Amino acid sequence: METVTKPLSLLDISDFGSRSLIDILAIIILVGFIYYPKYKNKDFIFTFVLFNIINFMICYLLGAAKIKIGFAFGLFAIFSIIRYRTIMVSIKDMGYFFVCVALGMLNSLASVTDGFVILISCNVIILIITYFLERLNFMNNENYKEIVYDNVQLIKPANREDLIKDLNERTGLDIHKVDVISINYLKDTVLLKAYYYAKESENTILNTSDDD
Repeated sequence: METVTKPLSLLDISDFGSRSLIDILAIIILVGFIYYPKYKNKDFIFTFVLFNIINFMICYLLGAAKIKIGFAFGLFAIFSIIRYRTIMVSIKDMGYFFVCVALGMLNSLASVTDGFVILISCNVIILIITYFLERLNFMNNENYKEIVYDNVQLIKPANREDLIKDLNERTGLDIHKVDVISINYLKDTVLLKAYYYAKESENTILNTSDDD
């Protein structure tokens, strides 16, 4: 069975150019005016832009070739689960990565039979929501730090307020709850899990004792 090749028309070129322009403007605003001013991470900007463009090109070609939309969603899922093994990637960075891939897919596959107004509106809505979620910071994360603590006397229930006060002074955190994980009677230290609220998610281990 022969494959009939459809000649490239000015309409196809115009459609590709318009979609590309919308996608490029969206990704520039996302990484250049929303992400970078706060995180200053050029490496992730390279990754976000590159994956957006690659995803846009592949999905556009799949759409032009009349490939089923399910295959495109499969491609989107593959891109979405990519994780770097050499460095730690935060949940928020993965969220930006997801948005970059989603923008590429949206701008390449969305129907524009009634013009580009709806497509542009969707891009604007996504960017506005991302901007306000990033800038408002109205939600705090309850983080915790595991602390090796050297004042065993303060772990008694009656001294809980003094314990929290001492931890706040030593760590500079606004700790509101403490759990005792384990006690080392040989070194006279205790391992605590201290809970505090912060804008970003970070869980680490601190050592407040004087011993190495």
